[in-house]
Amino acid sequence: MARRSEHTQEQIREMVLTAAENIVIDEGFNALTVRKVAMEIGYTVGSIYMVFTNMDDLIMHVKGRALDVIDEQLRNAEVGETVEEHIQHLADIYLAFAHKNFNRWRMIFEAINDAPAPEWYQQKINDVFGVVEDLFLQLLPDHSVEQAHLAARALWSGVHGVCVLSLNGSLGRVGAENAETTVKLLVQSFIFGLLRTKYPADAVQPKM
Repeated sequence: MARRSEHTQEQIREMVLTAAENIVIDEGFNALTVRKVAMEIGYTVGSIYMVFTNMDDLIMHVKGRALDVIDEQLRNAEVGETVEEHIQHLADIYLAFAHKNFNRWRMIFEAINDAPAPEWYQQKINDVFGVVEDLFLQLLPDHSVEQAHLAARALWSGVHGVCVLSLNGSLGRVGAENAETTVKLLVQSFIFGLLRTKYPADAVQPKM
């Protein structure tokens, strides 16, 4: 490792983020502290606060990088022969990410505070949803943009719920033993019903 004086603030910032991510991956987000990050990179706590406003700021950026990975994987998903197949592939990818990257995935939803999310972070959330929403716009050409977006977020809430139940060991308690099979059934049933159901006139996109 280079000496402290040889690192720019941008390099220190990247070192901090990488160290923080590794701590979350190996030990969970509850183990993440500024002191532990400082020890990992060989800098003082004060140096970390030169590149991040506070601990919440650091946490938001670690979560943001996890969202970036999810977004990239969704955008690189195999394109199915039909829109329905493509949506199924996205759901499978999301489930796989949650299982393979449990601590990073969990941190996105559990490491929160009462402060409103920064605009840049909310945009990352919108980007992830946008991949699914674009497909629902193709699936529902006769519906409004708001209705298509609402449908996409409603389905993804269900997929996320299966992830939660699967990862905390509760899926079997609700009569579903296999997460992949459950997600497939959920997506197929949701789309089947959606294409045969008229939307309520006042359906609007939810606020996140």
